Amino acid sequence: MVRVAIDAMGGDFGPAPIVEGTLLALNEKDFIPLLVGNKEIIEPLIPQKYKKTLEIIDCKDFIKMEEGASSAIRRKDSSIYVATELAKEGKVDALVSAGHSGATMSLATLRIGRIEGASRPAICAIMPRQDGKQSLILDAGANVDCKPEHLYEFALMGYEYSKNVMGYENPRIGLLSNGEEESKGNELTKSAFSRLKTLKGFVGNVEGHNIFDGSTEVIVCDGFVGNIVLKTSEGVAESITTLIKNFVKVSLTGVVGALFMKNVFKKLKKRMDYAEYGGAPLLGVNGNVIICHGKSNAKAIKNAIFQALTSVDQKINENIIKAFASHPSKE
Repeated sequence: MVRVAIDAMGGDFGPAPIVEGTLLALNEKDFIPLLVGNKEIIEPLIPQKYKKTLEIIDCKDFIKMEEGASSAIRRKDSSIYVATELAKEGKVDALVSAGHSGATMSLATLRIGRIEGASRPAICAIMPRQDGKQSLILDAGANVDCKPEHLYEFALMGYEYSKNVMGYENPRIGLLSNGEEESKGNELTKSAFSRLKTLKGFVGNVEGHNIFDGSTEVIVCDGFVGNIVLKTSEGVAESITTLIKNFVKVSLTGVVGALFMKNVFKKLKKRMDYAEYGGAPLLGVNGNVIICHGKSNAKAIKNAIFQALTSVDQKINENIIKAFASHPSKE
C-alpha cells in the first residue's frame, strides 16, 4: 500500500486542517499516512477509530513561514526535514507539505536529489480553465533565472504530468510570451522557442489569457514570470468574488437576483477555489512531492494527497526519465 509522509506542522493554521484533510482522504482512499510533527499536538486531533490506520512520526521543531529557507538544511529535527528524509530513504512513496515552500523545495532537491536528466526541479501550478478542465503552468516559482534548456525540460516534465496524471491524451505545450508570433518575446523565450518547436504537442507562443481559455494544457515559463502569474491570478479571483458581493448588496434587485443566481455563484466559487486542485507538484526530484498553499484547508490537503497517490500510481517520474532519455536538453 502507498505510504505518504505529511508535514503536519508547517501550515498557516497549524496541524488541525492538515490532520482533518488526511482523515478525509482516508475515508475515500486506501493508503498509509505518516503524520510528521509534534505528537503531543497531533495525537489529540485524531479520533480513536483512525489511530490504527496512520502513524505519527514525532519531532518537535518546524520551519515557520517567516524563516529563511536556508535554515532548513540545518534543522534536522524539523517536520519537513524528517518527512524529506523518509522520502529519501524510501520509507514513503510521496511527500505532502503545506509548510514553508522554499524549505520543502530546497530539502527535496538537496536531500532527495534530482531525477536523471533534470537540471532543475519545477513547481507546477494547476490553473482553472473556462471549459471546466485545468491547465498546468511551470515553473511557478522554483527558478527565478532560467536558461533555454531549463524551459525545454519544464515542457517535457509538464507534458508527462499532464498526460499521465491529469489525463490529457495529447497535451498541447505553449511558451508564455508577450505575443503569439515566433518573433515575440525576450532573449530567453526566443532561444527556447527554437528548442521547443521540436517537441510533440508544441503549439508555439501563447499569451496570458491562453492559460485559461482551453487552448493549451501546458504553459512553460521561468519561475519569476510564473510566480507573478500565479499570485496575480489568485488576486484577480479574490477581487472578482469581493466585487460581486459588493455589487449584490447595492440594491434590493441585486439581492433578489443573487438568490436566483445562488447555484451559479456556487459553481463559480468552486471553479476558482484553489482547494479543489490540492497543491503544486514539484517535478524533477527523485520522488513524489506536492507543495500546498500555506493557507490550505482540509479539502486542499485531501486533494493534495490524492495528487500524490495518482503520481505514484501513474509512475510519473519513470515517464519523465524516459522522456528525458528520448529528448536530451543539451545540444
